[in-house]
Amino acid sequence: MDARETVNRQVRFGTARLAPAPYRPTGWVLTVDGALQSYVDLADPTYLHVPYIKWAARVLDLHWPAGEPVSAIQVGGGGFTIARYLAATRPGSRQTVYELDGPLVDLVRSHLDLDAIANLEVRVEDGESGIERTRDASADVVVVDVFRAGLMTPDLATVEFLRESARVLRPGGLHLANAWSAADLDLPLRAVASLAEVFRHVVLLAEPGLLLGQRDGNVVLAASDRELPQRALTAWAESAGHRVFCLSAAQLQALRGAAAPLTAENPAGAVLPVRRWDR
Repeated sequence: MDARETVNRQVRFGTARLAPAPYRPTGWVLTVDGALQSYVDLADPTYLHVPYIKWAARVLDLHWPAGEPVSAIQVGGGGFTIARYLAATRPGSRQTVYELDGPLVDLVRSHLDLDAIANLEVRVEDGESGIERTRDASADVVVVDVFRAGLMTPDLATVEFLRESARVLRPGGLHLANAWSAADLDLPLRAVASLAEVFRHVVLLAEPGLLLGQRDGNVVLAASDRELPQRALTAWAESAGHRVFCLSAAQLQALRGAAAPLTAENPAGAVLPVRRWDR
């Protein structure tokens, strides 16, 4: 985009707003109906402004040797911040992103240089169906970050879907997901229980206010069949002043109690809408 002008456009799941980011001359903020979707810096894809994206990127960085290419499948595109980050930090990575909102993809393509991301295939279709059609052991990472009309989609945290994710992951592969939680942590607790049914190792990253039941917020969930870098993540969190904590499934249960896994027969109830973004 040449001019630093705000763009508003009707997309499938609401009204998208693409606005210049304050203090970053090449930064852009993408919201849909006021809910933050992505922050993109066109000149520096390694600049990650949104906290939960920083957490997810740190997990990715610590799970594999630095710079090593990966094969990634992502469900939910938004402004394609993670796709840009992987392409920049792990050249040669092959990525497929499923984004159901076609008009949103068109907006990002026309204004945020989507086609400049190397080795990226974008499919405008439902990611759950896309995962189901993916061949076994074909990906190093599956990233799930889907919100529709300001609501996350808990069906992508069920045991049934997670088994599909595990099937397409290679040995040692990583399942990584973002969720929005009320202060009661009900949905993340159930999502962690679902992950523990499928994967041997599970961790959750969240701000202390959410873990203590004081406020709503994002959580990042990571799972794998090999040990996750929890010790390194904990050290990183400590060095950052404990703005985020990394807990294993057992530690989370000890802190906030146990919960039943999400399944097709025992789905989530009402989910909390994402808080509107405040500049």
